[in-house]
Amino acid sequence: MGIQYGIMCGEAQGRFSAEGLRQKGSMSKKFEIMARMALAIALFHAIGCSSLSSLLGGDKQADVDPNVLATYFDGPKIRPGIALGITVTATGTKGGSARQYFVDADGCISMDLIGQVKCDGLTLVGLQQKITAAYKEYYVDPHVTATFIYQSGQNMVSPWGTVTVLGEVARPGPVDVPATMDLRLTRAMQLAGGATAIADKRRVQVTRCDKDGKQTKTRVDLIEIGEDGRPDKDMLLKAGDVVWVPMSWY
Repeated sequence: MGIQYGIMCGEAQGRFSAEGLRQKGSMSKKFEIMARMALAIALFHAIGCSSLSSLLGGDKQADVDPNVLATYFDGPKIRPGIALGITVTATGTKGGSARQYFVDADGCISMDLIGQVKCDGLTLVGLQQKITAAYKEYYVDPHVTATFIYQSGQNMVSPWGTVTVLGEVARPGPVDVPATMDLRLTRAMQLAGGATAIADKRRVQVTRCDKDGKQTKTRVDLIEIGEDGRPDKDMLLKAGDVVWVPMSWY
């Protein structure tokens, strides 16, 4: 009887000891998790949001895709896809209304009498001079007027170039620059569908190329523009600029 009681007590003690070890292990794990959370909070307050984002690699996300570089825009030029309105008048002929021409993939338009006219890369003045010279073989004192034709939202190519908006926006891609050349960053963001829910609006980056090929990056804080009422910080964009909207890391 005594021996049996001793064995039972020993087994019970063993079970209690094992249970105690499990409880201690569980408590230790809880304390470890709590300690890590406390350390993370302390680190967050000590170095700040932006610094913590940098440590996590947030700044790397702000780099523009190396395959999409900013380009230099030296003014509106005729190029494939652009629509033109051209009027030709001459002595002894009836004045007519402007005819619409689309520049083809080869950078040419086809006109009566003179046929194919290569115009890719020309300014409107340069095209007028070229067509005038060609029509002198057929008309006396010809006069040519050429204008750009562009309607926003009609899938037409803007003669005034485009800005490329990438990253965390609803519709990444090119945004046309209007004839007024007054496209600002917030407007370009709207035309690209707006920022996504995970966009970092404080670190939007604009890359611009000068005529020597130098790429310059400027960081813009959209929150400052809107919430702080700073329209002066709303960057005026130029054709060829690349806008990168990074992902928020917190």
